[in-house]
This record gives sequence, C-alpha cells and structure tokens, in this order.
Amino acid sequence: MYTTLISVSELQALQSSGAPLLVFDCSFDLAQPDAGRDMFAQSHIAGAVYADLNTNLSAKGDPHVTGAQSGGRHPLPSREKFAQWLSEIGFANAKQAVVYDRQGANYCGRLWWMLKWLGHDAVAVLNGGLQAWTAQAGELATGAPVASHARGDGFSISPSTVALVDAATVLGNLGHSQQTIVDARAAPRFKGEMEPLDPVAGHIPGALNRPFGQNLTPEGFFKPAAVLRAEWEALLGQRPSDSVVHQCGSGVSALPNLLAMEIAGLHHSALFAGSWSEWCSDPSRPVATG
Repeated sequence: MYTTLISVSELQALQSSGAPLLVFDCSFDLAQPDAGRDMFAQSHIAGAVYADLNTNLSAKGDPHVTGAQSGGRHPLPSREKFAQWLSEIGFANAKQAVVYDRQGANYCGRLWWMLKWLGHDAVAVLNGGLQAWTAQAGELATGAPVASHARGDGFSISPSTVALVDAATVLGNLGHSQQTIVDARAAPRFKGEMEPLDPVAGHIPGALNRPFGQNLTPEGFFKPAAVLRAEWEALLGQRPSDSVVHQCGSGVSALPNLLAMEIAGLHHSALFAGSWSEWCSDPSRPVATG
C-alpha cells in the first residue's frame, strides 16, 4: 500500500502485477477551468480517469454544502456525494489510488487528501507527475474524459484519517500556541502586494509563509524526506507538527505542504479548506499584510 508518494517504476510494477488500481489525472488551470480536460484529452497515463477540481473535487455553487467544508472558492463536497462519484467512476475500497497532475502536484494533492478524508489510506501522489511518467516512457493515451466506468463493488466511507478545521476554529485559536497557520501561497500574495483571485489582499495574522513549490526540486520531484524535515523544522521552530493548520487561497495548493510534512515524518497537521477565500469573505475577521 502506497500512502504518500509512488515513483514511476513502482506504478509500472503495480500495473504489471494486476493489483487493484485506479489512476487519476487531476490536471487543472484556475485561469482556464476547461483546460484540464483538454490536457487530459491530449495526453494522459493509459487507463487514467479525469478528476475535475471544479466539478468532482469541490462543490462550487452547491447550496447544500454546510459545515467545515462550506466556505471558499472550492468548498469540499459532502463526503457522501464524493463517495458516490468515486463509485460511478469505478473506484472501490480495495483499490490503490494513484493521483497525478502536470502542475507540480498543485491539484492532485487535493484528491490525495480527500480520499484520506473518506478514510481511504491507499492513495499516493505520482512523484514528478506526468512529466516524470513521460520521461520514463510510460504508456500514454489520448481521448476525452469518460463520465462513468464499470461500478464494481462501489466505494463506502470509513472514518477520516485527516484533520479538517473551519474558519471559526481558526479565528478562535488565533494567537494561541496550539495553532500554527502555514500559508502556501506565493510570497507577493501572502504579503498583500497583489491578489489576483480574491477581493481582499493579505494573510491571516500570525501565519507563516511556505509557498508549496518549495517542497519540490527543480525537476518537479518532492525533495528527500530528510531535506523536507530540515526545512519544515527550520520554519516551525519549536512548534509541534500537530499544531499546524495549512491554508492557501481555496484549500488546494495547501495540500502539497501537508503532504510534504507527512513525507518528512511530521504528522497530524490539519487543513483549513476554506482558506483565504473564505477568511477574507467576512470583513470582521482580521487581516495582516507585509
């Protein structure tokens, strides 16, 4: 069972073994929401299914979403609706999931976390993404995404293995040692020098900044565990890993940070799924810049 990363050669060996497996392509572009489907149609790992951030991995515009997953530009769907989609595309509890994109794990980390949110631990990010797969002559296919596949046994929900917090919890713990907010957005957005997506610029007071791309090598692979651990410990100082709450703009690019901490052996950090887009939607919540 692969639970954090899987290499190209490990994925190829799994495919050859005939083990229960489903590969997900999560490629996306926030500026052009249809571009991910076009990328998939042009080239994807043979046998992969497409997971769309807006329609499969979030509940944009769904008035029935409530609770901790309700806020921000990419609110989480209900666990039941997400499980229904997994069943429709042929995923089952006995299968290993492998997720990838071609944007530095920016989008596939969301599906990695969401499967664990449904209690499915056998999910791993393809290290290096589609670029690594192509470089090692992995089998590719073309063609538009298919809406549904053989249902098989279906997927059933188990207790979550990850932590999710809401805006009220983050607000209530501001300034307390039991909470360390880590913002995964680029430094200019964190500082409030620019804001291309949300109506307010800045960051949650007291947050630390670790742009998610800092977890990767120039070639697009996650850095070795020891390197990641050293870098995260330098950022956190004496703050424990279970105090960390990850956020970004809308709960997507925060997840490479959470995954990097897991790779580094720094466990039990949480996700604030609504992230900055939810936080700044309420003018009564404090905002910091600089």
